[in-house]
Amino acid sequence: MRETMTGPERAPAEVLRPGEFIGEELEARGWSQRDLAEIMGCSPRLVNEIIRGKRAITPETARRLGAAFGTSAALWLNLENAWRLRRLESNDEPVRRRARLYGLAPVKELIRRGWIRAARDIDELESEICRFYAIDRIDEEPAFLPHAASKSAGLASLTAAQRAWLFRVKQLGAIVPAGEFSAEALQNALDEIRSLLSDPEAPARVSDILARAGVRFLIVEHLAGTRIDGACLWLDERRPVVALSLRYGRVDWFWHTLLHELAHVKFRDGVQRSLLPDVDLVGLGAEPGEVRAGVERRADRFASEFLLPRRAVKRFIEKTAPYFSKEKICEFAGRMGVHPGIVVGRLQYLEAIPYRQRRKMLVPVRDKVLATALTDGWGRTVGPVGSDEDTRAAPVRR
Repeated sequence: MRETMTGPERAPAEVLRPGEFIGEELEARGWSQRDLAEIMGCSPRLVNEIIRGKRAITPETARRLGAAFGTSAALWLNLENAWRLRRLESNDEPVRRRARLYGLAPVKELIRRGWIRAARDIDELESEICRFYAIDRIDEEPAFLPHAASKSAGLASLTAAQRAWLFRVKQLGAIVPAGEFSAEALQNALDEIRSLLSDPEAPARVSDILARAGVRFLIVEHLAGTRIDGACLWLDERRPVVALSLRYGRVDWFWHTLLHELAHVKFRDGVQRSLLPDVDLVGLGAEPGEVRAGVERRADRFASEFLLPRRAVKRFIEKTAPYFSKEKICEFAGRMGVHPGIVVGRLQYLEAIPYRQRRKMLVPVRDKVLATALTDGWGRTVGPVGSDEDTRAAPVRR
């Protein structure tokens, strides 16, 4: 018997039961099954069950077969494994389907957030994910809208969780009420926001201000591992959506991230083509603005200048460093018409002060925002789009 008849040299369709090869060898040698049993020192029943495929070839049996037929033990183990694997392949399709579904979406996270229902079987799970992405088949590409979102430029493509978060924003953005959008209406909203930057209660008014300007504003809590801070996408050329994840509920993070996304609206970024998202707009992991892509750098510059003009901050640092007292920070914030936490955030970003300093001045604003904006997260799940369930959408005032 030649070693070259092992599984690796056979096409998958030619994988045969090892017992068939044993039968061929017995016929060629004129041996009976009982003869082989006596040669191997085992029972005739063992030989018969191996030939019929009722018993697997163990390493010990493979060693004895090899000695009896003048082959290696590995030959028989390879034949056995190849045959067993081929018999099991019919059970692999559900595994492949589940892998495909988990590649499309973070299934457990979507179930936890109530975006899809828990499924009893693979067919129901596939149906739920198709429903979520509004597709007919799992091999169909979800119809994502052009977007500009906060995610690292170093990532070549969106992860499944990032795609799911953006698609949820798309779903909910379509049901947020808003007035008619125009560049003039947006500028009026920005002017109103500028006048409120010193007011710690102002974040609660943002949803209403933007709705009157035709900008659909909502909050979608980030999914684990996404690191997305916010997004701007367009339902069409006249219906922009701005979503924040509120990963950090600080006053500095909120205003900078909001204005970064509103810059995308102002400059109509993402209307015609998708943009790579970026992350960590504020904080220790923040990417330097000068290394961002062009539209992201422009959005960063707009947000920074809107809140605190660079020249004014530079003069303040030169005059005040190295010790930035609470009184000095509040005085400068008062002159600039912003909340002191915005000044602290900028000083930390510029490394003028360590991130551990003046933390108490970075007041939380998350609850204020959630009180008025359509929110999905922190235990609040918006019902299926089109249902009668409460969406917590902010009223539109015209």
